[in-house]
Amino acid sequence: MRLAWTLALLTAASLPAYGQLQSGPPLPHGLVEGWPQLPAGWNFGEVSGVDVDRNDNVWVFNRGPHPVIQFDKNGKLLQAWKDVPVKSSHGLRIDPDGNVWLVDVVGHAIIKCSPQGRVLMVFANPGGAPGNNDSQYAYNRPTSLAFHPNGDFYVSDGYVNSRVVRYHKDGTYVQHWGKKGTGDSEFDIAHDVTIDRRGRVYVADRTNARVQIFDADGRLLGKWTDLGSPWGLYYTPREDMIYMCDGVNNRVIKVNLDGQVQGVLGSFGKAPGKFDFAHHLAVDSAGSIYVAEIKSWRVQKFAIVR
Repeated sequence: MRLAWTLALLTAASLPAYGQLQSGPPLPHGLVEGWPQLPAGWNFGEVSGVDVDRNDNVWVFNRGPHPVIQFDKNGKLLQAWKDVPVKSSHGLRIDPDGNVWLVDVVGHAIIKCSPQGRVLMVFANPGGAPGNNDSQYAYNRPTSLAFHPNGDFYVSDGYVNSRVVRYHKDGTYVQHWGKKGTGDSEFDIAHDVTIDRRGRVYVADRTNARVQIFDADGRLLGKWTDLGSPWGLYYTPREDMIYMCDGVNNRVIKVNLDGQVQGVLGSFGKAPGKFDFAHHLAVDSAGSIYVAEIKSWRVQKFAIVR
């Protein structure tokens, strides 16, 4: 009996310690019904990524026949890319110059495109073979990326390698850190990454149900363990806040940089205004929130109700 109790204590000590789930007041947002407007006969596939550009146009990455679609803030279609060289969409981010970065989770690739869809840079092994944890320019099921104020960018690589890879703006490899695990600076699905204006790097450690925070060189600064399961992260400089998709609890939360929840949006459901696999998100200059959903094949817009 004593041996069994000792083993139980040792097992418990080896598991990640999660705090009680934080909640907060409702966010002051309401669903914008009918957003966006797709042409007759068009549908999204599974919607995996979304971002906004400097003009508040909205870019949607999905697993349908038009993988990349750009809308204006009112939901009017601006352009759609049909021949996109990806096997399966995941994250999408717009860089400060307006270029569109696509993350191909099955093709193990990061692809930089012009706003018109021309491929400018590719990070991948020939033939789309996965990279290992020490690969500088290849990945194993990557998920997303984010841009540092100094021009560097960071890739969350992702489901298998479970690490973060840093590059200079010109694509030159700098460093990487992390591996599969539950300890500090380890990840169990590095599912997204965002960076604040001070250059701190926030990594969505999805299965470990925590956000880990690093300096620009990968030194651990802290972690948040009571927010739920982070699937998507999005920093807003205007508010100096982070928005997070909690995919397990089907909600979006707004968090200050001390890790305290300031507001909550949504709950599980299939109806408009609800979430089923809230995967990634973006926030525009007016504070509207765009949420990409895998299971419901949609992106929803929530605007501040005034």
